[in-house]
Amino acid sequence: MEKNSLRFRFAEEKDTALILRFIRELAEYENLLDQVTATEEILRTEIFEKKDAEVLFALEDGKEVGFALFFHNFSTFLGKSGLFLEDLFVKPEKRGKGYGRAIFKKLASIAKERGYGRMEWHCLDWNKSSIEFYYAMGAEALDDWTVYRLTQNAIAELVK
Repeated sequence: MEKNSLRFRFAEEKDTALILRFIRELAEYENLLDQVTATEEILRTEIFEKKDAEVLFALEDGKEVGFALFFHNFSTFLGKSGLFLEDLFVKPEKRGKGYGRAIFKKLASIAKERGYGRMEWHCLDWNKSSIEFYYAMGAEALDDWTVYRLTQNAIAELVK
């Protein structure tokens, strides 16, 4: 990556359609497009009205080529907030230029500036290139933890 060739900006409400496009491209890459139920209205409400997440765009020559969607979580053991990275995606034709690393480094800078205790994320087991990338960034896999999930339907059933 050429020095200073990549810029970053936080998403604004006018970027809602672009955010959804990136989410759909990521889901397609992960073979999970059928699971995307987000709409522009949902994203507008959750990201810009409720402020439940933030989106950072990576720009090459002023054009968005990658994005990261993240929010803060909290570690009771550390007594500190952390940065939870929900999505990191670089357009396939822009890969191999160091942009993923640059986005990750920018997120680490944000975490440091905000005094967060750590950064965390999930990765699909089959995504070997991403796993290698994360190890190269200094990440550690938490092999003795399992992710559990209650879906919206399961939540509704539980609270009946």
